[in-house]
Amino acid sequence: MNLTSVFLLQAPAAGPDGSWTLIMVVAMIAIMYFFMIRPQNKKQKEIANFRKSLQVNQKVITAGGIHGVIKEINDNDVMLEIASNVKIRIDKNSIFAAASDANSNQAAK
Repeated sequence: MNLTSVFLLQAPAAGPDGSWTLIMVVAMIAIMYFFMIRPQNKKQKEIANFRKSLQVNQKVITAGGIHGVIKEINDNDVMLEIASNVKIRIDKNSIFAAASDANSNQAAK
């Protein structure tokens, strides 16, 4: 049983044609879009733009919480120096934020 057949089987809410029910469903979908889906898409675009703008010698934090400095940038991965002469290669998608952004967010709390 699909969603349209469920709505067709319901009794009309306010009018003989059930238009009030249809209006409420459309309103709920609009509310979900503007409060849930749209902000998530906006956040994903911001993260993608941040990852495209990565630069060498930029301090970053990975999704796992590792702080480091970018030493080399390739198409899909980044060479990150986490200590003196200690370098790791990580996927670009695991870079979470610039260290300066994270520090300013903690200071604001």
